[in-house]
Amino acid sequence: MVRLMGTVVERASLEELGERLRAEGLRVVFTNGHFDLLHVGHLRSLQAARRLGDVLVVGVNDDATTRRRKGLTRPIVPEAERAELLAGLACVDYVAVFGEETAEQTVVLLRPDVYAKGGDYAATPEEEAAGRTPLPEAAVVRAYGGEVATIPLVPGRSTTALEQAIRTAAT
Repeated sequence: MVRLMGTVVERASLEELGERLRAEGLRVVFTNGHFDLLHVGHLRSLQAARRLGDVLVVGVNDDATTRRRKGLTRPIVPEAERAELLAGLACVDYVAVFGEETAEQTVVLLRPDVYAKGGDYAATPEEEAAGRTPLPEAAVVRAYGGEVATIPLVPGRSTTALEQAIRTAAT
């Protein structure tokens, strides 16, 4: 049977979900982000994350966190719509919205086998030394024996670039 759409779930249900999926022998992958304006870079990153396991769970920063981290003009798309859009992608199995600055507590609940993030983040001390942004979630994942993976970025594809192009076209 082909799954046509993922499911948006409450973050509080992730502990039970993770336990059930692992009991079924499935390899759980988790990634997270704002996903404010969905673009091909997001899609390719999510597809690559999905290939790392059997089930992909995506955490979405809520509106308040997105505003604090990205500025007062963001998010452009409300959290419920961002979650629904992601759940509609064939590579995404579950989506949960979270409200913390980082996904550490969401990782604690789900305990994914693999935590995946874009290549602009550091999964190793060497990558951090090379100037990439450290992943606070990485320590949590490694503490229970999980893996951390980085996924190459799609050059020239970002929400910031897309937002700038839209604003330029509107003027």
